[in-house]
Amino acid sequence: MKENTEEGAFAIPRKNVLYIIAGFAVMVLGYVLMAGGGSDDPNVFNYGMFSFRRIVLAPVVILVGMVVEIWAIMHIGKSNKGE
Repeated sequence: MKENTEEGAFAIPRKNVLYIIAGFAVMVLGYVLMAGGGSDDPNVFNYGMFSFRRIVLAPVVILVGMVVEIWAIMHIGKSNKGE
């Protein structure tokens, strides 16, 4: 069995770190899609906050980002499987 003797070696490969950053960006996009929809006048109710974008699309985008995060953390690359 080959041991990792490099000093300062990171536990997660660089490619997976890029996937983690991408998953985080997708989650941020979901939160941006969910933002807004309020009314400027507190006496007027705005039905815009119940739009498809805020009720369905944004939570699905956030969940996709979380799945990407989990996959990026748990994924073992081809080069690391046999070592």
